[in-house]
Amino acid sequence: MLTTRQRLIQAAAQGFADHGIQAASLVEITRQAGQRNRGAVHYHFRSREGLLAAILDEHADFMAVRQGELLARAMQQPDDDVTSVIEVIVRTCVEVAESSVGGRNYLKIVAELAEQDPATYTPEVKAALVRSGGYQVYAVLMKRALEAVDGLDEEVRDHRILQMTSFVLGSIARRVRSLDSAGSPGSRPQLDTARFVEDLIAMASAMLLVPVPVPGVAASV
Repeated sequence: MLTTRQRLIQAAAQGFADHGIQAASLVEITRQAGQRNRGAVHYHFRSREGLLAAILDEHADFMAVRQGELLARAMQQPDDDVTSVIEVIVRTCVEVAESSVGGRNYLKIVAELAEQDPATYTPEVKAALVRSGGYQVYAVLMKRALEAVDGLDEEVRDHRILQMTSFVLGSIARRVRSLDSAGSPGSRPQLDTARFVEDLIAMASAMLLVPVPVPGVAASV
């Protein structure tokens, strides 16, 4: 039997995934968790951000272990190889998203967080993300991107990595939604998991590896 804390986390993960982290109603989350006390969230987690951190922590151990395994393999590749590092991100996110309803909700929440400025994360949320191992992966990716692309500066690199991350997480989140609605009118067919993963890795890598544009050239074409 789930504890009150676990029921609140489960209900909040669904609410945050469906309606957005800030838009989801804490009162409705409390109701969905079967609690009559409207202060249950604040009693157990102190704040919306504390509840968010608890949701992230639910999957932090899996993410840390799996990303650690794949990153160790990526570290055996040359210092300019970004594809093996992107594979760490893609595979772990797909695996957690396809593991359970909770995993799918987690992925949708992380996809929303990726659109926000990391400087706005609360210490609780940042600590939960650090525990997942993602910061280590991105540190390697940032270094290798500079090695891989001639003329790439840190500003453009950071822009590319942000866009790539948004693309990857958004693609996985859309796939999850499509799989959830499979068979309903208007639903699109989906690639099988293996092909989806390989194609997403290839597309994400291309986003980082495209040559740096020469100023003025694109405008004159």
